[in-house]
Formats: sequence, C-alpha cells, structure tokens
Amino acid sequence: MFQQEEYDVIVVGAGHAGCEAAAAAANLGSKVLLVTMNMNTIAQMSCNPAMGGVAKGQIVREVDALGGQSGIITDKTMIQFRMLNRSKGPAMWSPRAQSDRMRFAEEWRLTLEGIANVDFWQEAVLGLVVENDTVVGVKTQLGIEFRGKSVVLTNGTFLNGLIHIGEKNFGGGRAAERGSTGITEQLKELGFEAGRMKTGTPPRVDGRSLDYSKMEEQAGDDVPSKFSYLDTPALSKQRPCYITYTNAEVHEILREGFEKSPMFQGRIKGLGPRYCPSVEDKINRFADKDRHQIFVEPEGWSTVEVYVNGFSSSLPEDVQYRALRKIAGFENAKMFRPGYAIEYDFFPPTQLSLTLETKRIKNLYFAGQINGTTGYEEAACQGLMAGINAHNKVHGKAPFVLKRSEAYIGVLIDDLVNKGTDEPYRMFTSRAEHRILLRQDNADLRLTPLGYELGLASEERMELVRQKEQQTQEVLTLLGKFAIEPHEINSLLEELGSATIHEKTRAVNLLRRPNVELADLTRVLPGLTLALAPYRAEALEQAIILVKYENYLAKEHQQAARVQELENFVIQGRLDYKAMPALSHEAREKLLKIQPETLGQASRISGVSPADVSVLMVYLGR
Repeated sequence: MFQQEEYDVIVVGAGHAGCEAAAAAANLGSKVLLVTMNMNTIAQMSCNPAMGGVAKGQIVREVDALGGQSGIITDKTMIQFRMLNRSKGPAMWSPRAQSDRMRFAEEWRLTLEGIANVDFWQEAVLGLVVENDTVVGVKTQLGIEFRGKSVVLTNGTFLNGLIHIGEKNFGGGRAAERGSTGITEQLKELGFEAGRMKTGTPPRVDGRSLDYSKMEEQAGDDVPSKFSYLDTPALSKQRPCYITYTNAEVHEILREGFEKSPMFQGRIKGLGPRYCPSVEDKINRFADKDRHQIFVEPEGWSTVEVYVNGFSSSLPEDVQYRALRKIAGFENAKMFRPGYAIEYDFFPPTQLSLTLETKRIKNLYFAGQINGTTGYEEAACQGLMAGINAHNKVHGKAPFVLKRSEAYIGVLIDDLVNKGTDEPYRMFTSRAEHRILLRQDNADLRLTPLGYELGLASEERMELVRQKEQQTQEVLTLLGKFAIEPHEINSLLEELGSATIHEKTRAVNLLRRPNVELADLTRVLPGLTLALAPYRAEALEQAIILVKYENYLAKEHQQAARVQELENFVIQGRLDYKAMPALSHEAREKLLKIQPETLGQASRISGVSPADVSVLMVYLGR
C-alpha cells in the first residue's frame, strides 16, 4: 500500500522547518507526508527553550502574518515574554518568549494532527528516488518507497551527526537520538557540494539545587505582548529568568580541560556559530574579560530542569561539572546532562534558487540547518517558504518569493542563495538594509495580504489587518486635526525639556518631536484622551511610528523603489557568462555558479561589482 499513494509534498524531518513546511503545504491543499525518525520529538527545542530575540522575533511575526503556526504555538506555550531593545527605535524592538519545552512540542504535534491533509510516518529516510533529474519520492530504512511530486529536506543536525564531549564522540543527531545516513552520500553522487558545520548546547541542571538569591532576577514585561496577530491567549502569569556570571576560578577550571577539548585539539572540523560561541571559545577569544553572563532559564511551567544559557561546552563532563559549581548560585548544582558539541552535514545554499528549490534536482527543496543556518526562527521561516513553493510548483502556480524590502525572510533567503555561508547563519537587524520598514509591529500589514492571496492566511487575519489599517488612518487624521492651545501644553513641554509653543498647534506636530510621546499628551489633554479611547493599542502604536519616522520611512520607500527597478529586470534563461569578457573573472565565476534570476539578485552576489552590473545591463539591453 505504501507504493500506491502519491503525495504532493513529502517532508523529511519534523523540526521547526519540517513542521512549518508540512503545515503550510497541507493548509494550502496539498496531500502531505511528514516523515520523522521519532514521532515523540516533533518540534523538539533541541537547544534554548525560547522563541524570538533580536531580528528573530521579527521573523516569527512574519511567519505568523503569512499564516504560519510558530507564533500561535509560542503564544499558547510561553512562560515569559519580553520586548527587547525598547530603549531604541521601533526598527530594533524585538519580541522574545521563554517557552515551555514540553508543551511547545506537544502543541505542534497536536496542531499537525489536526490538519487532515497531513499523514505521518516514523522511520529514517535513507535516500531519494530521482528520475530524469527530478525527485519523485523517498526510500526508508525498511525499504519502503513513498512516491511524491516534491520533497522538502529539513534534516537539521542529523545528517551524519557526530556528538563530541571531551575526548569522547559518537554518532547522533541530538542527545540520545541517532543520526541519519545515506542522504548526504546520495546528494554528493548527484553532484551537490556538501560541508560540515558545528553547533553546541549547554548542560541542563536541577533548578532545585540552585541558590537564586545569589542571582539577578530577570522578570518578563509588566504588560506582556505576544507573537500572533490573532486572538491568542494573553499571558496572565510569568516565570522569571535569572542572570549570574562566570569568574576567574571558573575560567581556570575550564582552561584545564583545553587539552581534552575536541575544538582546540582539531577533532571538530566544522565551523561553529560566531554569535553563539562555546564558553571555552569565549574565555579563549576574550582572555581579557574576567567574567561572562550566564542566563538561567526555566524549561517550563512545572519541570525543575533549567537551561544554562551562555555555558555551551564540549569539554569533558567532569570539567563542566566542576566549573559550573564555581558560579554564584551554582555551588550545589546537580547536573541532568552535560553540554556537547555536534557536527553535521550541510549543503551550501548557493545551490538553491530563491524558492529554496535545488538547481540540480527539480522539485527538491532544502530548509533549515541543511542550508547552513542556525536557530528555530530561521528554520521555521525557511520551512514555511519551502512548503509554500513546493505546493505551488506541483499545482502549477507561480513561485512565491519575498523581496529584501518586504521581509526579514526575504533578506535571509536572499543572503543564503546569493552569498552562501561558511558558518551557521543567524539573522540580525543589521543584515536588513530596509529594517526601518521591516518592523515587528507591521509584519501583518506587510505580509498578511500576500498570505491571504496565497490562500494561507485566513479571512479572519485579513479582516484584522483591514481594521488595523482603517483605525491607524483614523488616528492619523484625528491627530492632524486636534488643536492644542499654548496654555494647555506649555507646562508639560517645559517639563519634557521641549520648546514651548506660542500659538495653537496640531497634536501631530508636537508628536513629531523626539522627546514628546502620545502618553505625555493624553496625560494633560482629557479631550485627546477621550477622542482616542475607541482605538486599539496596535493602531495607536502604528500611528505614532508613522508620525515620528515619517521622513525616514519616505526615504526608505524611495530607496526600495530604486532597488526594485533592478529586481524587475529579469534575466531570461541560463546565460553564458564566460562569453562576456568585459566582466571580471570573479564575476563570471560567481554568476555562472549562481545563475541569478534578476539584475538585482546579480548585484548582491559577493564578488560582483557595480561595474560588472553595468556590463550586464548593456549586454541584456542588447
């Protein structure tokens, strides 16, 4: 019976990328098979039990706005919420939630089981079925062949995974779970280039053995927000996290283990994440620092297990244990399991098109860590986009690609495809040149209309966007008309250190001042407070941002429009760049390898200069 049913989309792997891919394709109408080695670890949070953070929170909001599931599931299972970077401008505000690890995985599984179009199969996939340079299915360890019109590979850290703890190493894709073999070898035979990467995780400890009185409490926001734009449950209570620090004694104990470190002794070949280094890497690279922050984070509402964020390590377990117990508050710590490093195979993403389909094999898509990224959020958005595009491809619909000016998701995929990565890629606000347009507060306005047009975002979502747009416009109109007399406001302006006014002034003009906020005005102007009472908080926030950053936003839109002119210049078919001698040697090499689809994409390839772009424009103009 296994050979008889043909699926529209087969998803291999049930991590964050695989779950979003399966849900998206199935909710769009495809018949989906989700294959995983362990049904009990669907959407497992292998590392930190948290979602969001700087730029990552924006990605989760974008996934939600398009009709994905990660934001909804995070809202249902979070134990703490914080909006990071509130002291900076709105482009930097980044939502972050601490999650209940077990509840998060459970909610994802129940969500997938609630989608009628998703079938499940628990077993290892050993290879692909490829005919005429097109993938047509997968083969499992039992020899079963599942046929599919498209396949999405989301293998995470499981491809030839190798776990390191001190001088010990053993195969595995995650603690207590075996790795996956066969797929890398087959893809290499098919002509794909592969590499090795490394990531790591810290020890887990028993929270009952910690002395929190010696740590700094890190509470959630007084009025916690959420990720989803839908009416998900509000967080009524929160669990605190804590901060403590390493010290010179901790560092000295860790250094004693360097001679047995797989990283320093060369046993680990893969490159690790630059922005999430192991604790031994930190004390080695930053030898002048006498301490490093440790974030002590609960793993759920009820469990006593605690995640020691900032203490990722592959040193011997006894070294980890002795060093941990020298940290303030950890003097009597009991370890559940040591930290470890894991090496795994990845495939340089320059081998993909912007839809995440591979260039060598038709209808085959890669998403998540197989593309050299790190992080649940980066994986989730790639899975969403791969699932959408796999569905569209097999149903004869147009590809779905987001521009760099439309979403952080667009920036991430564009970076991967055009620049590749030689270390685990993670998203930062600094990677997005149009970040003032790509805020967490407006992801729904930017992307829900696109998700609705796809058929993924619901009518309910679209109606909420319409209401938000209408209310925002009404608030802007009201602020533009509401007149304020000098005697009503000057005492407040003096208090705020802002220039006083000498004639009647519109509220919108005062709001343009950097040191005047809407809350200041409503505090002394009961008429304005009454006028704004009917409007929702998100509409008020949106209006304030549009007023305060009006000029900056206008410039960003103009810049994005200029860039779009290059994006609209489509390169038809495969070009023979070798036959263009006016191009630099490096440009010919990179363009031949990546085969950009537009002039804009060509301009962003590392090694392609503005002069090379000019040569291309002349050539294509002919």
